[in-house]
Amino acid sequence: MLFMKLKKDERGFHHFALLLVILVIIVVGFVGVKVSKNRSETKSKPSEILASKASANEKATAAGKSLSNGQCSGSGGTTFTHLPMDAADFSILIPYGVTVGGHVTPVDHQYFSPTVFNSPKDKYPVYAVADAKITNIEVHPPENGGKGRIRLVFTVSCTFFYYYDLVTSVEPGIDDKHLPIDVKAGQLIGHIGGQTLDFAVWNTKKPLSGFVNPASYDAESWKIYTDNPFPYYTAELRKIVEGKDPRAVEPIQGKIDYDIDGKLIGNWFVKGSGGYGGSGEDKGDYASGHLSIAPDLYDPSVIVVSVGNYTSYPQYGPKIDTSSGDGSSARQYFAKNGAPDPSKVDQNSGVVKFELVERHWLTPDGSMWDNMTFYKGIKANNSGAVVGTVLAQMTGKRELKFEVFPGKPASEVNSFTSKAKAYTR
Repeated sequence: MLFMKLKKDERGFHHFALLLVILVIIVVGFVGVKVSKNRSETKSKPSEILASKASANEKATAAGKSLSNGQCSGSGGTTFTHLPMDAADFSILIPYGVTVGGHVTPVDHQYFSPTVFNSPKDKYPVYAVADAKITNIEVHPPENGGKGRIRLVFTVSCTFFYYYDLVTSVEPGIDDKHLPIDVKAGQLIGHIGGQTLDFAVWNTKKPLSGFVNPASYDAESWKIYTDNPFPYYTAELRKIVEGKDPRAVEPIQGKIDYDIDGKLIGNWFVKGSGGYGGSGEDKGDYASGHLSIAPDLYDPSVIVVSVGNYTSYPQYGPKIDTSSGDGSSARQYFAKNGAPDPSKVDQNSGVVKFELVERHWLTPDGSMWDNMTFYKGIKANNSGAVVGTVLAQMTGKRELKFEVFPGKPASEVNSFTSKAKAYTR
C-alpha cells in the first residue's frame, strides 16, 4: 500500500511521490490556484441554500443546479452498473477520510489504486459507472514531474452526481467544447496510470450533519453533499469494491464529517483565515490554516492529530520531523495511547494534552503492516516513541486555543506560550 506525499494541489490528492506510511496516494500537487476556467464559482453558496426557508426538495435542487452549472434536470439517484476501473486493474480502494500532507482534514473522495501503481501514464481504462451527463471538465497540466490530471463531474440529476479526478487522458470528444456530454454506463471515458483515480458521489438530498458550520466549506461546494457510493452499485459490484476496501469498521466507505458542536473532535480553521478555502486571492496555502482531530481512517479507535502549520511552531529536540516531502507545513500523527477522547472534551475540560507518535499499522495477525499488501481490518499502532505534544483548550462552543510542541513529551509541556493559535469552526 502506498502513502504519497503531496505538493500543492487543488484541494484533492494530486502529486504522489512514494512514501510508505498509509494506504494513500497523492498525485499532482497541492495547488490551491484554479488552473482551469471550467469550474465556475458557486452561484448560490451551499450554506445559504441550507439556511434558506425553501423546502428540502427545493434546497436539494438549488444545490444541484449550482454543482452542474445549471445543466441538470430531474431528481433522484441511479444504479452503478459498471466499475470506474476493471476489477483486475485496481488492487485497493482507499475509503473516504484519509489525512495526509496538505490534506489536513479528512478527504472527501475515495481512491482506486492501480494494481501496478508505477505504470505508464494511460495504462488502465476508466469507465462511466452510470448513465449521466458530463457537465464539468478541468484539465490540469503536468507539474513537478507529475502526469497531469483531468477532473470530470457526471450529472445524473439535479440531486445526484459522481465525479472522477486524476484521469490522465480522455477519449476524443470529451472536452469542454462539447459540454454537456451524454455518456452511458460502461462507456470508455479515458485512461489512468501511475497515480490513483479519485471517485466520489454527491447527493444533495443528504447533506452531511457532521460539519457544524457549513459556511466554512462554501469554497468546495460539493463537500457537504458527499455520499456513500457502495449502496448504488449492483450487488455483484458492491461485493468487489467492499472486498478491496481495507477498512473493516462501519461505516466501511469511510467518513469525513466528525464535528460535534461544543466538542473538540472534528475540523478547525485558524481564526480569520477564511475557513476551508483560506483567504485572499492566492489560496495556494489554504490548508496551513486547517486542523483536524478525528478518528483514523482504518482504525477509528485511534485519533489522528492533523496540523496544517506544524512546522510554524518552534522545534524542540534533535529528532524532529521537519521534511514532509510535499512542500507543505502539515503533519499527521497518532495520539498516543491514553489520550483524551476529543468527542468528550469541551469548555469544562480545561487544557488537555495529546502526545504524538508516528503513524504505523498492524495486520490482523499482529505483524507490522508493510503498507503495500492488502489486508482487511488494519489496526493502528499508537504506542511508539513520543515525537511531540499538543495542548488544546476549548475557549468557547466553537472556539479553540491550540499549540504544538514538536519534540517534547507531555511531561515537559505545562502551559501555552505566545505561539498558541486561535481556531474556530
